[in-house]
Amino acid sequence: MSCECQKVEGTNKKILIMAFLLNFTLFVVGLIAGIIAQSTGLLADSLDMLADSSIYAIALLAVNRGYRFKTIAAALSGVFLLILGVGVLIDAGEKFTHGSNPTSLIIIFIASLALIVNSTVLYFLQRFRDGEIHLRATWIFTRVDVIANLGVIVSGGLIFLTQSNYPDLIIGSIIALYVIKEALGILLSAIKTHVYFKEK
Repeated sequence: MSCECQKVEGTNKKILIMAFLLNFTLFVVGLIAGIIAQSTGLLADSLDMLADSSIYAIALLAVNRGYRFKTIAAALSGVFLLILGVGVLIDAGEKFTHGSNPTSLIIIFIASLALIVNSTVLYFLQRFRDGEIHLRATWIFTRVDVIANLGVIVSGGLIFLTQSNYPDLIIGSIIALYVIKEALGILLSAIKTHVYFKEK
């Protein structure tokens, strides 16, 4: 029984490591592409990838660690994501005021690549959809990633058709707001965990 549990735990760990590496790579690629393409949507989408990478990292760190370590890791991740999310909203505001020229083909290509990767990761994470809260969170956030990727692809198509930067700014702002919501959720969860164990 113990051997079987260790085998399952080992498989889960490998899946989480794979998900972390893929999402962190997409974060770097999306960030660079977002800067080159002047796309708030890609920048926000890459930030969403970083948010997921943080969730995967926390899930990995949760293995054989005490609550204090998990809480601190989660809180730092939440603060970092909150700062970045606000930064993307500021970027969207500046581009709305001063204008931008997002490149639709780069946006569509990178977002499509992200969609393929996230769909693959989501398939492997299906085993976590009814699991413990920190594992279930990885599946939920990756599912949202797929939706965000589709939104960025649609915005790229609308940019091409309308020659306007508004679709990019709108979808970028929506994703940034979601990342801020994620960050606040992580912080709240960390605070609740800290209070719970402190009172025990």
